[in-house]
Parts: sequence; C-alpha cells; structure tokens
Amino acid sequence: MDIPDLAQGVMESAPNAEPEVRVLVCPAYGGKESRRHWHDTLEKEVLFTEETLAGRLEPRQFEQLVRLHPAGAARFWGATAAHDKAMAKVRTGDVALFTGKKKLLAVGEVGAVFANSGFGDALWPPAPGGKSWRTVYSLRDFVPADLPYEVLAELIGYSRTYGFPRQLVLEGGRAQAIVERLGITTRTVLERLGVEEPPASDPAAVTQRVELERQHTTTVSFERTTATTLYRREEQPLVIEFCTTLTVPAGRFRSPAGLCDIYLEGPDGVEVIEAKSRTGHAYVREALSQLLDYAPHSPLPADRLAVLVPGPLDERELSLLHRYGVDCIHRTSPGAFRRTPAPEHARRRMRELWTAG
Repeated sequence: MDIPDLAQGVMESAPNAEPEVRVLVCPAYGGKESRRHWHDTLEKEVLFTEETLAGRLEPRQFEQLVRLHPAGAARFWGATAAHDKAMAKVRTGDVALFTGKKKLLAVGEVGAVFANSGFGDALWPPAPGGKSWRTVYSLRDFVPADLPYEVLAELIGYSRTYGFPRQLVLEGGRAQAIVERLGITTRTVLERLGVEEPPASDPAAVTQRVELERQHTTTVSFERTTATTLYRREEQPLVIEFCTTLTVPAGRFRSPAGLCDIYLEGPDGVEVIEAKSRTGHAYVREALSQLLDYAPHSPLPADRLAVLVPGPLDERELSLLHRYGVDCIHRTSPGAFRRTPAPEHARRRMRELWTAG
C-alpha cells in the first residue's frame, strides 16, 4: 500500500519540482570491523573540525560539512571504490537504510557526499591489505529503527527471503516506494518546501561541541520538532499494517503544523489520522493536539479525525477523543482494526474548528 506525501501548497502547485530521491541500503552491522565502525562513527558524532580530520579535507568538502553541520560534528558512513559508479549519483537529502542482525537498524538522511580516501582512512583505518572507504558521506539525521528483513524486502518489492548481503542504491519507483511506505520525510525536503529553516551558518558554532542525544532514544530530532522527524520507529509498523487494510490510497501532507501520519480521500470523505505506539493518557492527549493542529491545513476539508493505537483505550482516553469529535481506531489482531466512532453531534460541532483557516 503506497503512502505518498502530499506537500500542501508548494508540491501541489509544482509537482515536478522535487528532485528524485535515492535510497542507499547499507549493510552496517555484520562482521567485527563493521560493528566497530558503527560504534565509532554512527553511534556517536565525530568532531570533523579536529586537525587530524580537517587537515585531510579539501576546502570545498570542509565548507560543505560546515554548512550542513554548523556545530562541527556529524555521523559518517562510506563506501569502497567498488561502489564508485553507484555512489556518484548520491546527493544531499537521499535516504540511507542501515541493516544488520537480520533487520533494518536505522534510517538516515545523507548530508555531505564526497570522494576522499584519506579522510575515510582517518575515520576507518583499513586492516592490513584492506580497502579504503573511498566515498564518505555525513548524516543529517540518524534515527534507530527495528524492522525485520522480511518486511523491508517486501516493501522494496524483493522476495521475503532476501538477506541484504551487499550495498544497494535504489532509484526511481523502488526508492520512492520505500520512502513512502516507511513514511520517511527528510529535512532537505522540508527546507525546500519552507517548512523548516536551513542550518544557521554561524562560523563561531563550528568550534563549539554540542551535547549529543543518546542513541537509545526512540526519536532523534536534531533541533527538529517531533512533528517533522525523519522516521518514527515505534509508530511506523502500526501505520504500515493499518494501511494494508485500506481500500483507498493512503497519503500524508506537510504543513507549518508538521507532518501528519495518514491522510485519506475516499467515498466516506476526507480523514486525517495520527498514530501512537501506546494507549496511555499522555500519548492520546498528544495525538489529539496534533490532529487539531493539522486539520485546518488539510488539502481538502477534513470530514473525520481519528487516532490509531495498538489496543483498545480506557474509558477516560476514549471520552477525551469523543468530546472533540475524534474517532479511535485500535488494533484487535494482526491485520485487523476496529473503529470506535465519536458521536455524530460532537463531530458536527467540532468540524467548523477543524476546517477554520
């Protein structure tokens, strides 16, 4: 089930303006050496302004890194010379999927990309007789994920038994499908649409070491609001499962309020849905506030709002949603969901607020 992004206003008026996005599938946690590289340059940021690294960068490479990472630190990954031809196509804003342990481990957004074996050797010293990582790229975002190979392969259009043994650079329909189906939205796209501001180019910031967010957090935002995060690990499997049950195409839309989880236009009208991975009061209240914020920006006036959760809600949380005319959709078993609609009078009363400009 495709989940296309609908970028309100900008994308609708210029549907062909957005460059093609490629997807890198990167085996990154297999042997001892790759696991060490993961811990050294993905699990934590690297201060590329240190003399041992900065001295190996060409001026234009250093300038590009500073422009995209004003704090002077970034996560890095790379590819050997065997992948030169494919990597020559990769650009800022492309998506990187990091695999290992028979699952998708993380989702990243490509930042600076350049060929520099000396810089690569400084990051990842080759073993005796080993190969240099010739193409190096930084990551603007890096978010933990947890998706089995079987599901990832199916989303791409491969056999469920595919083991992702080597690096891939996906283009065209396959790349677009994986971006849509995983619900990925990059900072580069949001900047292009005017939803986010590009990084501040403050030269003084380059010398400052910022405190890094911990790797085990569910969502890594990097100065972004959670509404526009690259990928939300816990909610996305629920969204994917729910969308496979639909009979109409599922979409999303971006707006100054953020990025909604699901946008539907069907015979029963227009619906905006926000997903949460938990059923507790704080999660439901957050979903409600997001829906009320998104709804006035809906490409077409919303007829229904709903919260999607993994299980039934307690009466307190359900009453809260129904008070504001919002439905609850909860998972009852694998591939099965049940809707508990809000009272029609509450929906009619609130619809004027949903559609207010």
